[in-house]
Amino acid sequence: MLAEIDAIYSRGWRDALFIVDDNFIGNKNKLKTEILPAIIQWSKEKKYPFVFFTEVSINLADDEHLMRLMADAGFSRVFVGIETPNEDSLAECNKLTNKGRDLVASVKKIQSFGMEVQGGFIVGFDSDPLSIFRNQINFIQNSGIVTAMVGLLNAPRGTRLYQRLRQENRLLKDSTGDNTDYSINFIPRMNYETLIEGYKHILNTVYSPKQYYERITTFLKEYRPYKVHGPSRLRYYHIKALVRSMWVLGVMESGRTRYWRFFISTLVKRPKFFPLSMSLSVYGLHFRRVARKFSKTPVLKIPPAIRVSSDLTDAESP
Repeated sequence: MLAEIDAIYSRGWRDALFIVDDNFIGNKNKLKTEILPAIIQWSKEKKYPFVFFTEVSINLADDEHLMRLMADAGFSRVFVGIETPNEDSLAECNKLTNKGRDLVASVKKIQSFGMEVQGGFIVGFDSDPLSIFRNQINFIQNSGIVTAMVGLLNAPRGTRLYQRLRQENRLLKDSTGDNTDYSINFIPRMNYETLIEGYKHILNTVYSPKQYYERITTFLKEYRPYKVHGPSRLRYYHIKALVRSMWVLGVMESGRTRYWRFFISTLVKRPKFFPLSMSLSVYGLHFRRVARKFSKTPVLKIPPAIRVSSDLTDAESP
């Protein structure tokens, strides 16, 4: 790892570095005794040229020593697979690490150690009730997860889910590999149109200017950078990006009034977080554009004859 990090450093990179690992904290002992101490020492010698981010499981919140070490090494962001606040759906996908805990409190604990939590969410489980759409929105808002990646459940080849659905004669096609393109490759238990409309409702809500800026504010209330590392020199492109974002978000976009309220509030109440808040504001514009692009995708019509029987009816809505 040090050789690879050093090679990136020698090529002149001085910014964020993503350590690709489905669960960086899978071997906590090795991480605490070998990997993180080595990264911390290397970073100190090189005057902290990078900020790191990676993927972790939610039980990172249970280990304060590990969170301090990660903060010491320069980790500022982690991606966590939350999946769903519904306990039955967590059991269905065998996400046992997330079961039986206060997920919102766990997210806020990680945030309080100076790491922004990005979250992955899924709807479309057999166990999902009609209230899942509202519950996902409430969870995302209350947790302050600004970057909430919400996708539709799909069954990739080779997975246990794929095998089960094939046995139940519920597969429709191969998955596209993109769980945010409004496609689903199996017949869901929930009414299909209800599922798709509910999914659209989640995205349209959490990335609307009102909810999005509120979520950044919620995050910043919990966010306590343990140590600030990484390149901090103001560059020309930073100023250029700020001016451009002020024009696009503050003049061109329909949510400009909320943008300026958020802009002024952050500048007055949390000035040290102003650069971060402006970066997150720009991310929101990107997310809204992506959501709008895919929301135009035609909804697949599943013939009633092959729909899975359930208690849900076409008249029910999210």
